[in-house]
Amino acid sequence: MSELANRLISFNYTARLRLLVIFFVAIFVALSTGCTDSSISGTAPAGVIYCSESNPSYFNPQLDTSSTTADVSAHQIYSRLLEFDPSTGRIKPGLASSWLVSDDGLTYTFQLRRNVKFHQTDYFTPSRNFNADDVIFSFQRWLNDDHPYHDVNDATYPYFSSLNLAHTIASIDRINGYRIEIKLFQRDSSFLANLATDFAVILSQQYGEYLMLTKQPERIDFYPIGTGPFRFDEYQKNQFIRLLPHLQYWKSVPLTEQLIYDITPSSSIRFAKLRTGECDSIAYPSQAEITIMQADPNIVVQEAPGLNVGFWAFNTAKPPFDQADVRRGLALAIDKNSILDAVYFNSASRARSLIPPSSWAYNNDIKEINYNPMRARELLDKAGISKGFRMTIWAMPVVRAYNPDALRMAQLIKSYLAAVDIDATIVTYDWNTFRDKLNQGEHDSVLIGWSADNGDPDNFYRPLLSCDAIPSGTNRAMWCNPEFDALVNSAIKISNEDKRAILYAKANNMIAKEIPLLPIAHANRYQVKNAALQGFSINPYGSIRFEGVTKTVPLPTPSMTSSTVVVNDEVRP
Repeated sequence: MSELANRLISFNYTARLRLLVIFFVAIFVALSTGCTDSSISGTAPAGVIYCSESNPSYFNPQLDTSSTTADVSAHQIYSRLLEFDPSTGRIKPGLASSWLVSDDGLTYTFQLRRNVKFHQTDYFTPSRNFNADDVIFSFQRWLNDDHPYHDVNDATYPYFSSLNLAHTIASIDRINGYRIEIKLFQRDSSFLANLATDFAVILSQQYGEYLMLTKQPERIDFYPIGTGPFRFDEYQKNQFIRLLPHLQYWKSVPLTEQLIYDITPSSSIRFAKLRTGECDSIAYPSQAEITIMQADPNIVVQEAPGLNVGFWAFNTAKPPFDQADVRRGLALAIDKNSILDAVYFNSASRARSLIPPSSWAYNNDIKEINYNPMRARELLDKAGISKGFRMTIWAMPVVRAYNPDALRMAQLIKSYLAAVDIDATIVTYDWNTFRDKLNQGEHDSVLIGWSADNGDPDNFYRPLLSCDAIPSGTNRAMWCNPEFDALVNSAIKISNEDKRAILYAKANNMIAKEIPLLPIAHANRYQVKNAALQGFSINPYGSIRFEGVTKTVPLPTPSMTSSTVVVNDEVRP
């Protein structure tokens, strides 16, 4: 059968599948809307309710690169020295009101903002405002192996480790209570951008000292104290998280009277809650649901190109995936266009490289791998991979912007591999177990991805494929190539974008030759909300933000279920 015929069959199947999904979702929503169960009777609680997809691992994004953790804590509970302007992508003041960079690019001096209050909660009352000691405490925690909090909660600081920032920063010094100086070993053109990411949050040194004195240091990452617009109040695992407004927040912005994360793993149930008013916004809507949402006058669907990439990574630390010919053969066996049709429903662009077309370092000349099963089998034979060879494809159990349905994608790849006589088994676990086992390198291959935290191309290359990113867990291919590292490390020492782009083009060619991972798609980013929600827009650089988000006259809607008002006294989520 010709490739065109195969494509037509795949397209017709996909179209029928999509119509069936839309049909059944519509029925489910209609039934949910008409539900009269007493558990959802009454009026919706005050404030803003966000239906999230899973539990956070911590309430501190320093310790985790998961978007679930960042969404609840990075911009709600904490602040950073610097921030990104979501409209322009430019770096702007945060807790640092201004900064200076030396001519040689090695010394950064930050003037800190005064009169910034930390949260006051039932479990801690601060006696002073934010100052330089808090910045030094927060940074030294992940920089210094001897810091008393460095190993608390088995922290590995994956983002900072993947960038090897501990070997970039030479020193952090307190000039006075509101001025600090950071010196680098070498020039780093992405340094300021990294300080504005979700992960560079500022903790309270005083709270850390209190917890150490009371012999409960592990609480720092589960009962947080920050300077952000909301303070932690309650958490019930698998049920809800409640944040309350920080009434002494250092910015003059309106804050809702409470912010509730309704933990709802099912996409269809999240959608039903949006329709019934139990949630004002939801995480990761499916493409079939978006079609229905766009026709609902009470729902606003926001869409923007995503700074992300979904990919298929091969564990290069395990034979035979340590052979480039094996990886190339497997990559040639799959049809990316059909995968885009079946999984992304035309809401993504085909990925030629790690970085999306919106990046200034994008190179359209990269030689891309195209579907060629005959050539795939030839390469596998050449590499000694016999027919019937068995391997695993690990599929994420959660929805992410870069991959809305990893299980469906795994099923398609499994069928393509079967056509070249490879017997693939799909593996998945709950999200935390899945990530732990990935970090241990148990996978043969994995369908996962990356959402950039800033617009600098370095945010893709070093976290995903550098040698330093292997122990941090962000390099899922377990690929270490000193030549590649030399290229990307050289690029960050240069401020001229054209010169940096030349080095990234060479890095792209190396990835295309070695194929530690196969880029599949750059997905559009969607955010949906109740039309009554004001001030809520897509954050292109990192996690969601509820600062300044309010709700106008609410729709007459049912309330949350009774299970979302249970107080939890456990330390760990």
